[in-house]
Amino acid sequence: MSFYGFEFTVFEIVILAILIITFFYQLYFYLRYVRGVLRLKKQMNRNKVNFLSQQPPVSVIICAKDEVDNLRKFLPFFLTQEYPDYEVIVVNDGSTDDTEILLNELKKTYPNLRSTFVPVGATNLSTKKLALTLGIKAAKNDILLFTDADCMPEDKLWIARMARNFTPGIDFVLGYGAYLHQKGWVNKLITYDTLFIALQYLGFAFTGKPYMGVGRNMAYRKEVFFKQKGYASSLHLRSGDDDLMVNQAANRYNTKIEIAPDSVTWSEPKLKFKNWYYQKERHLSVSSYYSESSKFRLAIEPVTRGFFYLSLILSIVIGNLITIIASLAFFIARYVLQMVIVNKSSKHFGERRYFFLLLIFDILLPVFNLYILSFGRMGSKAKNIRWK
Repeated sequence: MSFYGFEFTVFEIVILAILIITFFYQLYFYLRYVRGVLRLKKQMNRNKVNFLSQQPPVSVIICAKDEVDNLRKFLPFFLTQEYPDYEVIVVNDGSTDDTEILLNELKKTYPNLRSTFVPVGATNLSTKKLALTLGIKAAKNDILLFTDADCMPEDKLWIARMARNFTPGIDFVLGYGAYLHQKGWVNKLITYDTLFIALQYLGFAFTGKPYMGVGRNMAYRKEVFFKQKGYASSLHLRSGDDDLMVNQAANRYNTKIEIAPDSVTWSEPKLKFKNWYYQKERHLSVSSYYSESSKFRLAIEPVTRGFFYLSLILSIVIGNLITIIASLAFFIARYVLQMVIVNKSSKHFGERRYFFLLLIFDILLPVFNLYILSFGRMGSKAKNIRWK
């Protein structure tokens, strides 16, 4: 086949067709889902988002296993929130350090601090789920706000920002849990991966397709927990206390997202690549238990991304001048779109910006995920993956 003097083989046409199809899906994915935070921000700036006028009582629940140093550093930030009626419940998950001593000391200063504990030596597969269950049962209030012992809120308005979304009919509120910035490429990898995952699950929830949340910053009503019979459906898993709860019970009508910069929580990141890798294994170990629709939507993006890069390379290597120019044009258009949406969202949350590293991570992260899902410590080896 010829076109303006250029000859095209059937293989070249097929490769170019794949490139075009995957490009347009990627365009749709970024504009429809990844841009969700920016779309909601625009609505908020135009006062088109309804928030609760009252400030209902809230119970903040934090599980801690040998986290005395983090509790000493971060817990006071949660105990001094500008909110009229709230309690903070710390569940001591069988700690062998001085956690209990610290909590008793803090209770003398902060009357809104309460605690309970998981006995040392508890044999549950996931003691965190047991700890969360104990904390939820001890909570006095219907609205439960979750975070971790190694987290700190961006601002004293954290509770107020999350709680304002519990308008009638809303059961879930999903927030952004970021990681503190440090030097080195590992930290850049962690923060980019965390940001992109957040933009994805927040964007999906914004468009009525919630599929996960992170235990570092999410909230739901106590009645939801009991309607779902707690963690009964995932007791055989070490993980899944946060994302599986959302995946099973959240929907387009009962879920909202909170994106205000002062609603963000910040966590201590992993310092070594292998520790981050093990954390990824733990997170991905429960993905096979997502609903079929969630798994399909989550799979189609990296698959089209992979075929986009593969067809791009083949078009450049074996194609003629027309296919090379067209391929490069599609690549540049997608790259520019990525940079604009990701970096605008990143700036909104107070995160770092990504340029050349964005391209590297965009290629590497799906490879890491595919390797973990194919050869990682899944199945019978998953017993080695701890909740921390």
